[in-house]
Amino acid sequence: MIIDRAYSRAVTVSAVTEFYFDDARWALIASSVPGKRGDPGRHGRDNRMFMEAVLWIVRTGSPWRKLPPQFGRWRTAFTRFKRWTSKNVWPGVFARLAQDPDCEYFYENGAILYAPSGERRQCQGRGCSRGL
Repeated sequence: MIIDRAYSRAVTVSAVTEFYFDDARWALIASSVPGKRGDPGRHGRDNRMFMEAVLWIVRTGSPWRKLPPQFGRWRTAFTRFKRWTSKNVWPGVFARLAQDPDCEYFYENGAILYAPSGERRQCQGRGCSRGL
């Protein structure tokens, strides 16, 4: 049996990764995330992919060590997540993201939460998938 590794990797990447940020959603938060060009200090390599990684962790409930490699190194993403948490970046990011009526993620009581398909109103801290 011959396995085409390039094809199987492409299938794995697309099967594991469901990207959340289209251009319109990204435009809502792009100016509020640190590490963009023009900010003092070092830039983030790819803020959009980092945000996708965070939302993947929240959505799946997986530990950081299981982050798929297309998101980058898990330890780097985790360290960046901790830094953004200590700088209190998340409330502002999710406040802007809440402008999208179809947003499935929100920030409440210090945690990023996932409420798929409009379950947010029913959630109120009960029965929701707790994220980070």
